[in-house]
Amino acid sequence: MKQVFSALFVLATLPALATGADLPSPDASFPKVNMAEVQLGQLLFYDPILSGNKTVACATCHHPRFGTSDGVSLGLGDGGIGLGPNRLVDPANIPEQRVGRNAPALFNLGASEFTRLFHDGRLEVDTSRPSGIRSPLEDAMVVGFSSVLSAQAMFPVLSPDEMAGHYSENEISQSVRLGMLSLEGGAWDQIAARVSEIPEYRAVFDAVIGDSVIKFTDISNAIAAFTAYEWRADNAPFDRFLRDGTPLPVTAQRGLDLFYGDAGCATCHSGQFQTDHEFHAIAMPQIGPGKAERFESHNRDIGRMRVTGNVADAYGFRTPSLRNVTATGPYGHAGAYAQLEDVVSHHLDPVASLYGYSSNMAILPKLEGAQDWNILGKPAELESISTANELAPVALTNAEVSDLMAFLDSLTDPLSLAGRLGVPARVPSGLPVDQ
Repeated sequence: MKQVFSALFVLATLPALATGADLPSPDASFPKVNMAEVQLGQLLFYDPILSGNKTVACATCHHPRFGTSDGVSLGLGDGGIGLGPNRLVDPANIPEQRVGRNAPALFNLGASEFTRLFHDGRLEVDTSRPSGIRSPLEDAMVVGFSSVLSAQAMFPVLSPDEMAGHYSENEISQSVRLGMLSLEGGAWDQIAARVSEIPEYRAVFDAVIGDSVIKFTDISNAIAAFTAYEWRADNAPFDRFLRDGTPLPVTAQRGLDLFYGDAGCATCHSGQFQTDHEFHAIAMPQIGPGKAERFESHNRDIGRMRVTGNVADAYGFRTPSLRNVTATGPYGHAGAYAQLEDVVSHHLDPVASLYGYSSNMAILPKLEGAQDWNILGKPAELESISTANELAPVALTNAEVSDLMAFLDSLTDPLSLAGRLGVPARVPSGLPVDQ
């Protein structure tokens, strides 16, 4: 009886605990999944067969050992050997450059509210288009993707730096170079044909799509189903607090009060998964090659503006969800901060933090000739980033920052961190699986 009274008391006082904003609803919507498709997606996710040189899997940059990311600021895709911070350059296939942006975590991307993906939102639901999705492929975007998550899951296979490989060194990268992406006989069709030729995959697909020809979208739909199931993260201490008033630790409760109150974090990190799904410029340091075409000589990353063309969107990046955030570093669109406390401190005074940034805050695998600090070494570039900043400074004590850190820890869901199915011992292609 005492426990019931305590829970009811907590629930009754919830509005007072969040003085700056209402607390979110605790029950996000997740579509149902087909377990046969989920299990198929697990195999495809960990199988390097989808990459041009058959050396890189989705899991290479999104591994559960590193919170569904890769544990580095900017990763090495094709041309790398190993996993996480221990990944090294393959001297026989040296990468042309690092991947331009930090590999984002995959938690809760199957929830219905996630309709925009990638740091700049270049994939988003658009019901006015035949495919139902707006993407960089524009009118060449094929139909058949079950969700925006399905489409997102397969764009890395078209990236030379991530999975396709160097120009012209394999049939996939050759098609990418020629612009044959979603066209008949292009890169996506070639990948689907590879998978179709493996008898074990054909048998598993039969259980999901029957004896129909395996299309690229069938592969991506399976990977999306797996991602949605494997890394659903909605049973953290914070969720239980919202659902039934299960008390948080005292320090985490103080941090919650700050997060939804005077610290103003929930202005952008709103909702059950702590994201408003919008784009904000917060003077985040930009390291590495940036987001540029091969013919462009700059290392700049202007974020959302690259998608919209609107100057008002310059240096704006999608608000990341904070689920399992203690395990998903480095942080920021370029992974500038390896430590969570450093990125929290950045939010307190973004412009000062930008100008005071130190290269030892990042984790970068060694790559000879990389122009990692090009942008940060140019005063005009720093001024452009700082001018776009939207956040006013916030004064918090060290103790209050510690309380915020305790609240962020309460967003951890151990089951989702481990994954429900885990890493398969083998995949149908017979290629190595990173454990």
